[in-house]
Amino acid sequence: MRACPKYIAEFIGTFALVFAGTEAIIINDVTGGAVTNVGVGLTFGMIVMTMIYAVGDVSGAHFNPAVTLGFFVARRFEGKLILPHVLSQLSGALVASLLLRGLFPQHATLGATAPAGPALQSLILEIILTALLMFVILNVSVGAKERGITAGIADGSVIALEALFAGPICGASMNPARSFATALVSQNLAYLWIYLVAPLAGALVAVVGCRCVRKDCCSVTFHGMVDHPS
Repeated sequence: MRACPKYIAEFIGTFALVFAGTEAIIINDVTGGAVTNVGVGLTFGMIVMTMIYAVGDVSGAHFNPAVTLGFFVARRFEGKLILPHVLSQLSGALVASLLLRGLFPQHATLGATAPAGPALQSLILEIILTALLMFVILNVSVGAKERGITAGIADGSVIALEALFAGPICGASMNPARSFATALVSQNLAYLWIYLVAPLAGALVAVVGCRCVRKDCCSVTFHGMVDHPS
């Protein structure tokens, strides 16, 4: 029973991420660009930042199966917690997408991620974007306590930044749960494989990079982006 709040927090955080972020895309479409790409990028970054501060001390604020995998490979997350964490994330994302389907029944994609160019281009971009994101997450969750306090700002900022410059080309998902839910509910499954494979690969690349620059990258035990109280 003690673990239940962690999974509820991951559900709520991922729900908020997918609901706010993909709704920004939907509203931008139905209003003829009122939100703009800048607004969409900022929405994704700000919702992640606020949810990290809201529940980071409960679950670690992953909200992303690729982040959960990255922490596990970096030896900062217990293997037995991976499945319930990921199921919580997928459930939150699916509920958000189903709710948006009810609110915007005529919208074709519900903000599903898809390449604007060649599939290989988006695959490589998503790997790099996720690697950069995971590299930042790993580094701001190690060391001085101040890094834990500013983790929300750092992580939200890199998500917004990457959405701003890469979103129009590859979608800048960096999150299998976010892409899986919108693709499944909208039935836009053709390119889903990119957004499942690339973030997981990018997270693994980030762990290698973190080990190269920080000797303590994989030698401490945290559960997520911010320290957990003992």
